[in-house]
Amino acid sequence: MTAILGLLKLCGIFLYIGLFAIGGGLVAATFIQQILVEKLGLLSLEKFYSMLAISESTPGPIGINLATYVGTELYGPFGGILATVSEVLPAMVIIMLISKFFSDFQKKPLVQSAFSAIRPATGGIVLVAMVNVIFLSVLNVSLFKESGNFLSLFRLKELIFYTLSCILLFAFKKLHPVFIVLAGAVFGILFF
Repeated sequence: MTAILGLLKLCGIFLYIGLFAIGGGLVAATFIQQILVEKLGLLSLEKFYSMLAISESTPGPIGINLATYVGTELYGPFGGILATVSEVLPAMVIIMLISKFFSDFQKKPLVQSAFSAIRPATGGIVLVAMVNVIFLSVLNVSLFKESGNFLSLFRLKELIFYTLSCILLFAFKKLHPVFIVLAGAVFGILFF
């Protein structure tokens, strides 16, 4: 009975995320972090960011990959299926309704105003997710607080890899990011 209630709660959480995560997978990831990691404590922050990294590395939308991974981690394959369907369902229903009335819908001033407000909010949520990933992967704030040594703030290997990755991506505009992701996987296997 407890597992069924847990699955229903998981479905409710992902229905909520699917309904309000306007702006893509990183927005959904921020919601997942706030609800499942910080509020409910179902996942550790370290585990969540590992899941996020794998979800970004695998083909498909990040939010859906993450929902599948989280659901599977918490409740097995059936949990993965239910979490995925729950996250996708609100968007499917909304898209079907909007497509039916799209030409009239997009011309309404209220809709245009809503989209004008949603754009910067979505950018802010994505920025928060990015900063959180950088803090976890490149900075070691807890060690810095303990030691007080400025150099202990940085995870040196990770910072070097991050810096080299950025240089490669900006210097070689035609370099596909998948090669950086693959290099990151090799780096993680070799050094961790």
